[in-house]
Amino acid sequence: MDTIQSVALAAGLAWGSGLRLYAVLFAAGLLGRLGYLELPQTLQVLEHPWVIGASGAMLLVEFLADKIPVVDSFWDAVHSFIRIPAGAILAALALGNYDPTIGVVAAILGGTLTASVHAAKAGGRALINVSPEPFSNIVASFGEEAVLIAGLYAAFAHPAVFLVLLLLFLTLLVWLLPRLWRGVRKLAVSG
Repeated sequence: MDTIQSVALAAGLAWGSGLRLYAVLFAAGLLGRLGYLELPQTLQVLEHPWVIGASGAMLLVEFLADKIPVVDSFWDAVHSFIRIPAGAILAALALGNYDPTIGVVAAILGGTLTASVHAAKAGGRALINVSPEPFSNIVASFGEEAVLIAGLYAAFAHPAVFLVLLLLFLTLLVWLLPRLWRGVRKLAVSG
């Protein structure tokens, strides 16, 4: 695996973990197990049938929880303590064959990326949940899943394209996060 592929894998796993950790674990493990994705030795544990089964079961729970208003916000709140460290670990392990210093840097940057994506997702969902109808929540959930699938495909199959798209996404995120959190603050004060 060359450097661009390794960096895209690390960034893709961290980015995706902010949206749907279990989908990332399941997809990477299953694709690796089936031979469609070459995982570094440090991530090959994801290919183990027990890991694929456990992440698949949690993916199903997350898929359902994410479609129900308020339940999804509770799920996101709990997963603030799970997704962010997992994204950091996945990023570090994706670069595990390199110098340990690079692994630590990958963990720091990966955790930050995961936290940023998770904050945008959780903040957006909190604002959507004030809508009296449940359809916007379901549409947002399916939209996140579509973005995740496209992003992971790009990270795995077209790493340079993914890295360019990730830079554009991060630029948008820098603009979006302050606005999201102002909305969430207003919601908290008025609620």
